[in-house]
This record gives sequence, C-alpha cells and structure tokens, in this order.
Amino acid sequence: MPETIIRGRVFLFGKNVDTDQIYPGRFVELTDPEDVAKHVMEGADPDFAKTCRPGDIVVAQSNFGCGSSREHAAVALKAAGLGAVVASSFARIFYRNGINLGLPLLVCPTLHTLVKNGDVISINLETGDIRRDSGAFVARAEKVTEYMMDILRNGGIKPMLREKLAELQPGA
Repeated sequence: MPETIIRGRVFLFGKNVDTDQIYPGRFVELTDPEDVAKHVMEGADPDFAKTCRPGDIVVAQSNFGCGSSREHAAVALKAAGLGAVVASSFARIFYRNGINLGLPLLVCPTLHTLVKNGDVISINLETGDIRRDSGAFVARAEKVTEYMMDILRNGGIKPMLREKLAELQPGA
C-alpha cells in the first residue's frame, strides 16, 4: 500500500492553471513517462521540471486543471513524481483523471495563503491534515471519499480494478 503521508516542498501557483500550462499540447505525442515528466508545468514555470523532486507538492488557487479534458496533464504530474496537488478547487474532469491515475488531489481553499514556495509540508491523506515540517498544524483539506482513497491506495483505478478482479477469480 502506498504511503498515506506525503512530504515535500511547496510550489505555489495561482488561479486557472490550465492543462496546457501543466503539460503543453505540443508535447502530446510523447509517450515515455520520463520524456513526459521533462515538460511538466512548462507552460506555467519553464524551470519547474528541472527543480521539482519526487514527493514535492503543487499548491494552487482555484480551478486547477481547467481547459482541455485530455489526460496528459495528470499523467505529466504523476510521471514527474509529484506527491500531491492541493488547490482551492479543481476542474472536474482533471480531478477525476488525476485520482484515477493515482495522483493525490486535495481541496483546501486556504492553503495557498498559508504557505510559501519552498516550505516543506506533510499531508495525511487519511485525515487531510497538513502540517509544516516542524509538525505545526497548517490546515485541513477536504476529506477524500473512501472510494477515492481506495483508488489512491492502489496506485490508480486500473490497478485497483485488477486487484478486485483477481480477488473474484482465485487462482486465475
């Protein structure tokens, strides 16, 4: 089971970060996750892919992931190893794409006002508690449904469904 505590550095972004900013459309022909990761957030911050590390956390204002419904934006964030995205709100299709890929997406309307670039925070996916590296409480994200937690625990909807099918077909 993947970790339910995510720890990483904060990268702050504003409102209406669209899917072309998260993963520019000119790169959609790339399929190798390593190649895709090289262009993550390139439309919003050209240096992001060079500076982010696995586990880091994107914190944004409202409507993160608006724009195109293509899955590439969520794929790029996951391929780059981002620990989570926390935003005031998400575009609906992006939110489902991210969760279905096993990318933790949490809604917290105030976090972007309480942290700054480079802060190290920890997020408890089970409770939604967000803490500074010192352990001090910062905020609480909206609770993720148990079904979505099951998807995240399994690393995405496809691995979750494979596991459930295997349980139904013992020995297969």
